[in-house]
Formats: sequence, C-alpha cells, structure tokens
Amino acid sequence: MKYGKYFNQQRAEFPELWQTHFIEYNVLKAFLKDRMVDTSVHLATAFPSSQSFSWTPAPECPTFDAVLAQRLTQVSTLTPEFVRMLDLEVERFGAFFIEVKTTIKARISTALDPARSPKVTELEAALSDLLLLERFVFLNFTAVAKALKKHDKWSGLQIREPYLMRTSSLPFVVSTSLMRLKPELLSRLTSLLLEQNVGATSREHLSGLGLGTGVGSVLKYTSGDNESTTSTRVSTPSNTKLALLNANITSPKLESLTELMYETQTVMISLRGPHGTDIIGGVLNCLSTHHCQISDFSLSRLHHDVTFGVLVNLHNHDVDLFSDLAKTAQKWEGTLSFDVQDARLKASKLVDAMHYALGEAPYASRVKYIATVLNERGLSPEFLSEWLNWLLVKKISVEQMRRLDRHTSLMCVEFRLSVPDSLSPDEMRAELIAISSGHQADVALQPDNVFRRQKRLVVFDMDSTLIQQEVIDEIARATGIEEQVAAITERAMQGEIDFKESLAARVALLRGTPVEALEDVKRGLIFTEGAHYLCRALKRAGFKLAVISGGFLPLANYVKTELGLDYAFANQLNVTADGKTLTGETFGPVVDATRKAELLEVIAQAEGIAIDQVVAVGDGANDLLMIGKASLGIAFNAKPRVQQQARARINQKSLANILYLMGYSESEAAELQLQG
Repeated sequence: MKYGKYFNQQRAEFPELWQTHFIEYNVLKAFLKDRMVDTSVHLATAFPSSQSFSWTPAPECPTFDAVLAQRLTQVSTLTPEFVRMLDLEVERFGAFFIEVKTTIKARISTALDPARSPKVTELEAALSDLLLLERFVFLNFTAVAKALKKHDKWSGLQIREPYLMRTSSLPFVVSTSLMRLKPELLSRLTSLLLEQNVGATSREHLSGLGLGTGVGSVLKYTSGDNESTTSTRVSTPSNTKLALLNANITSPKLESLTELMYETQTVMISLRGPHGTDIIGGVLNCLSTHHCQISDFSLSRLHHDVTFGVLVNLHNHDVDLFSDLAKTAQKWEGTLSFDVQDARLKASKLVDAMHYALGEAPYASRVKYIATVLNERGLSPEFLSEWLNWLLVKKISVEQMRRLDRHTSLMCVEFRLSVPDSLSPDEMRAELIAISSGHQADVALQPDNVFRRQKRLVVFDMDSTLIQQEVIDEIARATGIEEQVAAITERAMQGEIDFKESLAARVALLRGTPVEALEDVKRGLIFTEGAHYLCRALKRAGFKLAVISGGFLPLANYVKTELGLDYAFANQLNVTADGKTLTGETFGPVVDATRKAELLEVIAQAEGIAIDQVVAVGDGANDLLMIGKASLGIAFNAKPRVQQQARARINQKSLANILYLMGYSESEAAELQLQG
C-alpha cells in the first residue's frame, strides 16, 4: 500500500473536525510531482541510466553549464516555495494541537480531581482522547518527514534533517506533560474497575497487584503548561491485564486503550560518517534517551567511514527522536536517513509472518547459502562481474560479503546469499562450474546452517590429494615395472576392469619386490602444497583427521605420522615368511570406494560425530561414495566426473584453501598455527 493511500485511510478514522487539520500530504506530494520534476541538481541520478555527459554535446543539446544553471534556478525558486507551503501546514496542525491539548488537559484535570469521585466513563474518555492526540501528532509528523524525503529525492537538495531540527521546539514535539499522564490515567482506571468489581477487597490486596486504590494512588498532577525538551519514559503498567484477569474483570474498552498505549512504530535509522564509534554512540544515546526498543542493527566500515543502521520500535509520543538524531548527525558530520514504518502499515506489508532483519533480504520463500569464491591467482573483475550477473538472473540476493584472504590481490570472498527455494542446488552447482572454469576460479555453494562451521572430522584420500604421487606407480618405478602397471591403470580408467580387479593385477606385478623398496618410496613422497599447514590448523582447532587410501598401509601410516593424523586405513600387502619381499597379494578387506564410505561412517561413529560434521576430500572415482557421504565433499584437483558429482570443488594448488570452505579466514588459520 502506498503511503498516501494509507495516510488517507488513517485520517478517515479520526473525528471529522480533526480530519480538516491534518497535513495535506497529497497536496504537498502533487506540488513536488507536478512542479519539481526534472529539476534535481543531483545530476548523477537525475537522468536516465542511458544518459551520458559529453565534453562537446550535440548542437541540439544544452551544454553542461546550461543544464546546471537551469536546474539551480528552478530549485532556488521551487524549494523555498515548498518550504513555505510546508511551514503553513505545520503551523496549521500545530495550532490545532494546542487547542485540543488545552481541552484534553482540562478534561483530565477534572477526571483526576481528588475532590470528586471519578467515573469510569470519564477516565476512559480522557485516556482515549489523549491517545488519539498522540496518534494525530505521529501521523502528521510522519507525513512531514515523508514529504521532505520526496522533496530531497526530486530536488537533489538535503533539507529534511535541518527542517526537522527546526521543529524540535514546537509544542507538539515537546509536549511531555501530557505524556506523563498516560500511566496515571491507566492506573486510576484499572484501580476503579477493580474497586467496583471486587467490592470489599482490601487496599493491601490491590497494592499487591501493583495498583493503588482511590485518591491515594493518584500521582501528583501539575496543571501548568511548562514543557520539557527531554523525553520522559511512559511507564506503562505491564500487569494491568493480569490484574483484571485475576479479578475476573472483562473490560473491552480498557483492553483496547491498553493496546493503543503500548502501540509502537517501526523506524529504520541509518547514520553514516567518518567518526566510527562516535557515530554508533551518538545513535545509541538518542535511542536510550527516548527508550526505544532495538529490534535489529547492522554495521559496515570502510576505513574511518562507518554506516550504522538500527531498526527500532518507537512510542507514538517520541517524535522528538528525529530532531535529536538530526543534531547528532550534524555533530559528527554524518549523513542521516530514516524511514518511519507505521505498525499498522507494516503489518499489511509483511508476508508469511516474516520479520524485519536489517542484514537479510526481505523476501519470502528463501533459503540461505554460503558461496565461497576462490582463485589463488586473484579474483578478476571479469569473473566477479559474470558471477554477480548470474546472481541477478537467478534473483539471488547478496546479504553479506566477507573477505577471507589477506593477500595483495583479492583471492577469496565469502558471500551470504538469499536464494529462491525453487532453485535446484545441483543445477546451480553445474552452472557455477561452467562459469568459474573459464576464469580458473572455484565457487563452493553450501547451505548456511549451524553445521557449516561446526565440522569435527576431516577424511582425506592419500594419492594425488595429501601427496602429489600415486604410490603404486612410485613402487613400480622403483622396481622397473612402470609400463606394465600403467597399462593396467589405463584399462581401469577406461572402465574395462573394476578397482578390485585392477588392484589385484597391479599388486601381482610386485611379487618379489624387496620390502626395502617401500622405504625408498617413502623418502621420495612429495606432500601437496598446504597439507602440513591445513592439518596443523585443523588439529589445533580440535578436529579428528583420517587418511583412507586405496594405496598401501605402510605408506598411509607414514603420511599419518608426518601430518599428525588420527587414523590411517589402506590396503595391506602380504610379505614372505622372512619378511623381506612382497608376495604379490593383499590381505584383509580391499579399500575400494564402498569400503572408503564405510570407514568414514565407522570413524564418525567411534568419535561420536554426526555426518553433518564430516568433511571428505578426494580426487578419484573411488572417492565419490566417500565424498557423497560427508556433508561437505570436496573434489580436489579431481577428475571431471568427480568434479561434476561433488558438492564442492577446489582446482587450486594448495590444500590450505579447504580452510576457506570451512569458514576460516586466513588470519584465523594463521592464528591456529601459533597455538599448541
């Protein structure tokens, strides 16, 4: 619902006499729309996006200085005219406020007169009139702020905050003596209802409910017109309904008035400026003075410049908050913006019981994802532009961005995304592979849930993952049978034989190989870049680590020791009785794809770790089941088929990049290196 329509609807609910003294918001808006169109001096936004300013314009086009001069001339005439119109509107509704306030104060004085017995109807009428006046002020003040906001948008000038500062001393802004009477009227009305309904109930019993009785409970009332410029909190009695309920009293009128008394408006406030902590403190000081309830906040910083946003609930009587905020902005050289969202209008805009959250995109039917965007060579503007265009096409909203690396060039960014729940995660990942591959970048997409940064177990493949080689090839090279082993490996890769068959065939070729050859292979193993760094960080963060390999246990145990892992599982080679040579056979369960996935579950169960807290890293087809079993399965420099099926992929040199996918920044990873 547009604000103008809403304003007219609310206006129509007031008595006819009151309606004639409302701000003529639609008249002000019409003036701006009809007279100030194409007058904005904020030229960067005043023209269509296709507009370009050239040094030498076409003959039929005005020069830059002529455009500026024309607009400045128009604005210099129209803005003062608008201000004069607005001043007349404010003075008109302000005069009516004073008139009504005088009448209401006299009525309240009569209702609370200690020399006479009050009537329920008198107290109800007095409180009702007071709350009506408050709402009258808030609606009109909001209309003034909205009209000023439209003026600033269409003129390019910023006059809203200074104008609101002008209003800070007007009676309708600082009328706190009336405000102080609300809890007094409510307390007297509740007490009177209790007295009439419970009859002989003692004064002590009513006091126990938090309410006094009779004349003695009434706060001292001063009928003077002195007003304070400092807001006073309305101490609404939270136990009013409870007191009536305990006494079995039903008063629809009082309940309605109580709801109105508690009514608040939602205000979104943003203050941006060069004084970081002062900006935050200034806003919070204003909110404290006016006893606002903070619903949410947001903070962003660019060196010294800070933007602090808050979402607050504001009582109808506290319109002087805005002038105080304007003064705070002026003091700290800040830029203030705010939007008043009436509680009733807000309710009509919310869908699916959504609530405002400043850090979230305000859309329904959404799910949250974390996208980790990575390139060791640097994230190019070309790639980032293509990535953002993809988000736009998919109607995916960016809620947060966090840089994770600390290199000279931008290398890794974590995006928090609000994704339409109609999008398929698998289809998104397939499209992201196509986008990122051409830029040598990686995009890992993960659900943003509690387990994303609560992993506890990481399971690695060994060959071409933790180490750069394939161990059986290294053994074959050491014994001179490299070509035969390579031929069998090729047949397996072509799908002519399965893993178990190929393993048996290759191991058979090792018959008679001296056991010492394994020691030579150990000395020649090259660990993948970042392996030690990654494992050290994870161990010091409390993780359990395992290597599950389709290779051989002596080498897996060596890798386990070198990296400080907790578990090592691999195929076991049989040796002759004298322990000097290999027999060309294995014994025990073959560690194939199925066995790898089973061992992952066994380790998790033994450690009491949920599958949602498990990460698996591998590169080959026999790692797919293990990668698929873990909540975060990472294809590391993997075969194309593995990359297509894994939930995440990393095609970078260093294993340390896995820390980014787990939510660790480079600074946090470096700190973990210093622990222990």
